Amino acid sequence: MTQKEALNIMKTGANVFLTGEPGSGKTHTVNEYVRYLRSCGIEPAITASTGIAATHIGGYTIHSWAGIGIKNFLTEYDLDRISQNERVAKRIAKSKVLIIDEVSMLSAATLDMIDAVCRTIRRPDQAFGGLQVVLVGDFFQLPPISRSFNDDPNARLGFENSRNDSRAQFAYHSDAWANLKPIICYLSEQHRQEDAKFLDILSAIRRGSVSTDHKETLYNRRNLLEPMEGITKLFPHNANVDRINDMELSKIMEDVHTFDMDSKGNPNVVEQLKKSCLSPEKLFLKLGAKVMFTKNSLEKGFVNGTTGVVVDFESYTGAPVIETRSKRRITAEPLEWAVENDGKVLGRVMQVPLRLAWAITVHKSQGMSLDAAVVDLSDAFEYGQGYVALSRVRTLDGLHLLGLNDRALQVHPDTLVRDIEFRDLADQARMRFAEIQSDELEKMHSNFLKVSGGKAPKGRQPAVVASDATMARETKTFDVQEFRKTHANAYKPWSEADDVSLAEHYLEGESLAGMAREFGRNQGAIRARLVKLKLMEDED
Repeated sequence: MTQKEALNIMKTGANVFLTGEPGSGKTHTVNEYVRYLRSCGIEPAITASTGIAATHIGGYTIHSWAGIGIKNFLTEYDLDRISQNERVAKRIAKSKVLIIDEVSMLSAATLDMIDAVCRTIRRPDQAFGGLQVVLVGDFFQLPPISRSFNDDPNARLGFENSRNDSRAQFAYHSDAWANLKPIICYLSEQHRQEDAKFLDILSAIRRGSVSTDHKETLYNRRNLLEPMEGITKLFPHNANVDRINDMELSKIMEDVHTFDMDSKGNPNVVEQLKKSCLSPEKLFLKLGAKVMFTKNSLEKGFVNGTTGVVVDFESYTGAPVIETRSKRRITAEPLEWAVENDGKVLGRVMQVPLRLAWAITVHKSQGMSLDAAVVDLSDAFEYGQGYVALSRVRTLDGLHLLGLNDRALQVHPDTLVRDIEFRDLADQARMRFAEIQSDELEKMHSNFLKVSGGKAPKGRQPAVVASDATMARETKTFDVQEFRKTHANAYKPWSEADDVSLAEHYLEGESLAGMAREFGRNQGAIRARLVKLKLMEDED
């Protein structure tokens, strides 16, 4: 499916799962949809499964947006408490569109909790309370994050965690996903990888069919001369990241500023907090040090994953001043990580929310697009980890591989099966929408804008809309029987015999209009099928 086709589907108000290979333009497509909604006076709720992903898309973490925090499950008391939180209830109630990026890293249980909160605050009889939900992600990338009750959501979102369990409950296993019934929009364009040979390797990893030749090509990227300074270094484990960061810090000939973690409360809880907190117990900084924030603070203007450089230390407090990549200056003052139970603080730690960032873990690289990277996958331990790291880079020439193991070339076995289903469903969706006349599609777009309180963008005349009584139904579903009054076979799957017959008609020179009459389908559906059979070129 093209980005244009996916956008047209999203504009109808249908629930969507937007997926595709890295570099296929998922983020770009979402950003285009966000711009469209805002131009129509609709402000979407933009969220992501991790703090890093939220940084890329410019929104909240979904855990924060829904008010679920670190919960593994929700009781009736929890739902009541969340619904009584005025800030959470207000933003959910007023939302019309919910976007969740990097949905692959959300567990089925977490998606069910988000659905339950939305139903409680909005409409209990509709999935996600009647919101349009746009799920974005690629299940071949990193699997769901395992979370414990001791974790502070602001500290843990995006935190590295091994998840080798072949029974991992992906979001698509949830009741919420089943009730949502998202249309699958599988993007097929490629905008990151510019190297056909490299793209073939990445595609082979996705298919679970890595050959000896593929492995040899990757092994040839090892034992290269030391790459130039400044290239991003990616590692599976924090230990390797810490070693590189400590070495780079030692090269700076400036005074060391030390920041000690403060703690209070139950010793066991405090110990767990120290382990889960991304800031170290002793933080060593110098002028010129590359750093990354480890906690969310919307008031201060940073989130877990914001990067920058230490440019000063305040004279009175000694707090480091960070200049971010966008040239903003932020004073990094100590913040708190805490565990609470029934409103009582069981334990807390206080530390400057920073860590060194010359090297980063593979988890933190997700969503990045790099011209070059030094990658060490000799200790890869998680499904999708190697695929994420390799697919960050645009070309083989930009890949400097320090090591590689077999796990690095494996993706989760469950996703291999589900991907076939997603591709087939996306093909079906593409054909269905190809059968819808342009004026009918415009009407569906206009209907959704009207029920959402929006209006057509300036310079565009809205299509004639249906009555208020039928509007909500028309934006979510399609009247198949009505279409079949003019196109008898609309939405019916193509059989192998149909395909053979269609190919014969096309090769004999019959027109699209003639084939449409012959097969009882819209001309757009005929064209889409011919493209799929590789008999015609896609217009896009």
